[in-house]
Amino acid sequence: MQTTSHSDHEPPTRLRIDTAFMTEPKSVTMTEHPKASRSAEPVSLPRAGQAACLAGGLAALLVLGACSSTPTHAPVIERSSIKGGTVPEKPVAAAAPAPLPPVDPGYYRVKRGDTLYRIALENGQSYRDLAAWNNLANPNQIEVDQVLRVAPPEVSSMPVRTDSVEARPIEDTKPAEAVKPAEPAKAEAPKEGADIAFAWPAKGQIIEPFDEAKNKGIDIAGKAGDPVRAAAEGKVIYAGVLRGYGNLVIIKHDNTFLSAYGHNRSLSAKEGVQVKAGQVIAEMGSSEADRVKLHFEIRRNGKPVDPSRFLPAQ
Repeated sequence: MQTTSHSDHEPPTRLRIDTAFMTEPKSVTMTEHPKASRSAEPVSLPRAGQAACLAGGLAALLVLGACSSTPTHAPVIERSSIKGGTVPEKPVAAAAPAPLPPVDPGYYRVKRGDTLYRIALENGQSYRDLAAWNNLANPNQIEVDQVLRVAPPEVSSMPVRTDSVEARPIEDTKPAEAVKPAEPAKAEAPKEGADIAFAWPAKGQIIEPFDEAKNKGIDIAGKAGDPVRAAAEGKVIYAGVLRGYGNLVIIKHDNTFLSAYGHNRSLSAKEGVQVKAGQVIAEMGSSEADRVKLHFEIRRNGKPVDPSRFLPAQ
């Protein structure tokens, strides 16, 4: 049997194993010794040596494949393993505050952005009366959710009898016939403004009619400086600046009706003064408005109504 001799200077055996049949294709190459000649030809190993090399290479590849394909899992933390007890739960969102109960009739709960002057206007009252009824030293200091009285306090007008009643013996034991209560008389509904004769506060064309949602009064065109007159006799309960109205005059005519005059250039009426119908109370202007005009309102129990229904034909 002829064997192949190997000299010491010959390069080591170069073996290439094809592992295409494995899950992750890899190849293992036994390279030449760095000092060996690249031109030398590979030498065949005996079958037993080839089998041994193949088995060793396969084992190495299986180890490498197993290492590379093992998934990495996040560590599991037991609740009992955390110092101090269990894992804290996520904080629960705070419950929404319960809605406030409705206020009684004659009272009002202050909202954000309210002023005492506007609350008085919306309820047909003088802001001075509201301040007095609610013990407010400063009308500019009211708080959100504060409950204010917006109607006059009820005063009992029924006198209490204090004289003694003489006791008399009952002579007739016959039961008296029941007296039928008299039917209450049906009161006729008063006509709007029947007791108040409203007049036009300024001469001019209506450029913006009444709209309960958009315009709570009517807008009358005019020139800067035109006289603004009281539409009816009454008491001036406000003369000043109010947001959205500019220079404003409010006249209270009775316990039901008041009138408001806004966007004036200047005011001649003073608070607390009694004015007559037709008396000049301001000059027309454009304060807090896009043009010169008079904004005129009539309010009944604080609620705006269409002034055109109370004014005579021009």
